[in-house]
Amino acid sequence: MAFLLGVDTGGTYTDAVVLDEATDQVVAKAKSLTTRPDLALGVGAAIDAAIALADIRADAIAMVSLSTTLATNALVEGQGGRVALVFVGFAEAELGRAGLTDALRGDPVIQLAGGHSHAGGEVAPLDLGVLRTALADLDDGVTAFAVAASFATRNPAHELAVRDLIRAVTGKPVTCSHELSSALGGPKRALTAVLNARLIGMIDGLISACEGHLQHIGIDARLMVVRGDGALVSAAVAREKPIETILSGPAASVAGASWLTGEADALISDIGGTTTDVCLLRQGRPMIDPQGARVGPYRTMVEAVAMRTTGLGGDSEVHVVEGLAGGLRLGPRRLMPISLAAAQFPDLVHEALDRALAHDVPAMDGGQFVIPMWAAMPGGLDKREAIMAARLADGPLRLGAVVQSRMETPALGRLIGRGLVMLAGVTPSDASHVLGRVAAWDTAAAEKALTLFARRRIGSGQRICDGAAGLARMIVDQLTAQTVDCLLQAAFAEDSAEWDDPAGLARHPLTMAGLGRHRGVVNVQVSLGVPVIGLGASAAAYYGAVGDRLGTRMHVPDHADVANAIGAVVGQVAMLASGTVTSPGPGAFVVHLPGGLQQFADQAAAMAALEAALADEARASARAAGVEEIRIRVERDVTQVDVEGQPMFIEAKVRVTAQGRPRIAS
Repeated sequence: MAFLLGVDTGGTYTDAVVLDEATDQVVAKAKSLTTRPDLALGVGAAIDAAIALADIRADAIAMVSLSTTLATNALVEGQGGRVALVFVGFAEAELGRAGLTDALRGDPVIQLAGGHSHAGGEVAPLDLGVLRTALADLDDGVTAFAVAASFATRNPAHELAVRDLIRAVTGKPVTCSHELSSALGGPKRALTAVLNARLIGMIDGLISACEGHLQHIGIDARLMVVRGDGALVSAAVAREKPIETILSGPAASVAGASWLTGEADALISDIGGTTTDVCLLRQGRPMIDPQGARVGPYRTMVEAVAMRTTGLGGDSEVHVVEGLAGGLRLGPRRLMPISLAAAQFPDLVHEALDRALAHDVPAMDGGQFVIPMWAAMPGGLDKREAIMAARLADGPLRLGAVVQSRMETPALGRLIGRGLVMLAGVTPSDASHVLGRVAAWDTAAAEKALTLFARRRIGSGQRICDGAAGLARMIVDQLTAQTVDCLLQAAFAEDSAEWDDPAGLARHPLTMAGLGRHRGVVNVQVSLGVPVIGLGASAAAYYGAVGDRLGTRMHVPDHADVANAIGAVVGQVAMLASGTVTSPGPGAFVVHLPGGLQQFADQAAAMAALEAALADEARASARAAGVEEIRIRVERDVTQVDVEGQPMFIEAKVRVTAQGRPRIAS
């Protein structure tokens, strides 16, 4: 009898489920806190608990599949490693396109002469001497490189030459833009390469943690990783292209939701610790975003489920809205809940909160704490960052003890951005503890923290509210309101009426009146026309009110708390290879392949050669991922124009997909 193990690592929890392959039944599930910096501890604890509950031997596991929201969370929160972009054959002004400057966040850029034309011919020689000098001038804080060359999808020679030199000189990971997408659009390809390079260390650490623990307990099964479009890829592919795991967790949740509920048409809303992910399920399948995955402010060239990801979760930071009326706002940054921080560091948290509560004036630092996330003191810090890191050398501290002047606040932001430290503060999870909906961590600390937070003043001079319980209800109500907003935006965007400005419509006074079932001279009613499937560990606690507000059926299925881990093992491998045929002139057809250019005098011969090469590439990738029964699907997009009544070939884009279930070891 074979069993399948699904693992999902989120910002707060790591989940594991064991499925019986023969009966398609969940036989065990378990949760563990996601542990940073050593992810192996949380991954191992969840896997061990699930196997123990299933009452099976570890070597009975025939396949392991991993999904994660770590990549998504990192992009939403602006985290990840420091990168250097090598920009070949582009003008400096191109850095301002596609959000590339924002994505770089001040990281170094090396501009080189070179690049190719639309037809694949060299525009200018590649200047590797300038690159060698620039590499010598970089500091040690750069963890990976991104390389983008003009029209590299037509001819990747310059990207490959740059990659080889960087690897020879630095030994660090390099991402080439043509390896991630065959589409044109240099700045957008560069953006995708930068984000990929930023995520390499994080995803490699997660995969290594999972592989190491599986080996330790005697599981000799293939490890697969869920891609952003829901397909499975090998761990090796995920290591090279971690950008493809953005929306991995949400994609797995879609597969899990469909498997758990059997719903054909529904909105899926998956609430985690950091984000809420909303997707429309049509005829049992999610839509693929034709423009590329969008996460936070970035539009990438990665194929993924058409998902709206918002920085709203159970661990979202609580902010006070400026102005006379006050109010609250949640996210987008994730904090460690005070109740969890107190469970891990009880003396520090309770002593600081008790001292702050002894004074009527709220604490200047808001009762927050700074938690170091490193195993060893990090390198590559500037002077102020190093001073703050030294203060945290012995462990967590109250925020006011770490940031001792306004000049140090940006340095803390940089440490948070690199994932080296984390703030602990008031979150919806703490509110749930105060209201008695959750009792996982330290409820007493949550009550103290919310009591302290409630003393803050709004613009009118009044306190936010009277006491911890009142504030907890305000926080949960705000989470409901922001979740409703997420779902309404997705509904307007996916509706057949093709509404303009979904965000504006979701917040329009008429929409708000309709949700409130306004009755007067004008009667207004608005509701969703499809049910909502609520997923996530906290869905049962929050989503009943969301369904009531939207006037629709809210379906929170059994095992909704581990839907991502379930979705991780019910998917299929799908390996994609793509290429282009162009025509530089009459009777000339050029096939653009990673190995170089091939020229043909006949269009049909060029197309056949491209399709054969792509099929071989996709088939080999699928076999490497463990697929034995491979299905090939070919998609062609041919562009031609009529000239004097005769069709003229311009270009053809071909995509070949090799699909199948990974082999289950016996």
